[in-house]
Amino acid sequence: MIPRFKKARKIISPNFKKEQFLEEHNRLSPANLKATLPLLSRFRIDKTSLFKDDYWPIDKLRRPFILWLTSLQLREKEDINKKKNIS
Repeated sequence: MIPRFKKARKIISPNFKKEQFLEEHNRLSPANLKATLPLLSRFRIDKTSLFKDDYWPIDKLRRPFILWLTSLQLREKEDINKKKNIS
C-alpha cells in the first residue's frame, strides 16, 4: 500500500534556552498569547515542578504555559512585566 502523504518530522530541540523558547512560542502564537521574559520567569517560579534543569522543552512546556498565561488577568500580566522592568 502506498501512503498518500509523507509525514513531516518535527524537529524540536529538547534543549531550548528560555530565549529560544520565547522566540518559538511567540512565532507560533497569536497576539493575545505573546510572551515576555518576565512572564516566563514568573511561570518558572509558579510551576517549578515542570522544570528539571535550565532547559525549556517547547513540546512539554508550551501547553502548560499557555494555560497558565490564559489564567492570568490583564492587570496581573501588566504587573509582572512592570516589576521585572523596574528591577
